[in-house]
Amino acid sequence: MSYQIELRHFNYFLAVAEELHFRKAAERLFISQPGLSRQIKQMEEILETQLFIRNKKKVSLTAAGVYLKDEIEFILNHLELTKRHIKLVSQGKFGELNIGFLGSAMQTVIPDLLLKLKDAFPEINTSLEELSNNAQLNAVLKDGLDIGFVRMVRVPKGLCIKPVFNDTFSVVVPANYKITETKFNGMEQFKGENFILFSQDYSPLYYDTVMSICEDAGFTPKVSHKSVHAQTIFTLVENNLGVAIVPTSLQQGFNMNVKFIELKKIPQRAVLSVIWKEDNRNPVLKHCMQLLLGDEK
Repeated sequence: MSYQIELRHFNYFLAVAEELHFRKAAERLFISQPGLSRQIKQMEEILETQLFIRNKKKVSLTAAGVYLKDEIEFILNHLELTKRHIKLVSQGKFGELNIGFLGSAMQTVIPDLLLKLKDAFPEINTSLEELSNNAQLNAVLKDGLDIGFVRMVRVPKGLCIKPVFNDTFSVVVPANYKITETKFNGMEQFKGENFILFSQDYSPLYYDTVMSICEDAGFTPKVSHKSVHAQTIFTLVENNLGVAIVPTSLQQGFNMNVKFIELKKIPQRAVLSVIWKEDNRNPVLKHCMQLLLGDEK
């Protein structure tokens, strides 16, 4: 009796590949563990390839399994995207644009883009998701997102990147802090302070840039806290737990008991870029990029 790969095999494989544990994957899928094991074994027999290394202590992916995981994530993302577009098109819509972003993009580029899209193409639906640089990169590669707003210098082959906003940095201090904009003479004035920064995993380029700002002033900052949310960082600053360095545009949209001291004279800038996949087949992407970049794309 011959078998063929079916969509259920992909879902079963992906659950085990993500959990690396057959019992947990079976619970997630609401099927029995022996049943899941049989399905994975059947998949390996159809493909004539071992996908998992199993022993009593752990489950791990083979090289073929790692490759297949990436491909299945792309396939399932694209299928989900296609299903959503079919439904929207049947309702007379153009389709949907999936946008990823870092928090500061919501204070600058994204509201303007959404307004332009609404005016020019009201039939286009949009969805927004705040994610780290790397999460956006992976999602764009695998068709989970159509575009991402990131802070990075380069992207892998197959992706495009264009700067869309050039921001300054500011030091964020408690509202009653002794140093004000008029008393600010340079970053060396903050040498003894604790620093609260965005996590390095959230935006490695931002983290390295902040380090370079302090190092140019002759010191390495003492990092006391890290977060992925501006609101958390500002709350910690507000409570005198340290100072922060953030893109200046983040002072918009927050009503916190902190003040911003803009670093106008340093060379470092917080550059926000848009990324998208060169062969993205979403039919509404071209309309978005035209509004965002004009003739630059």
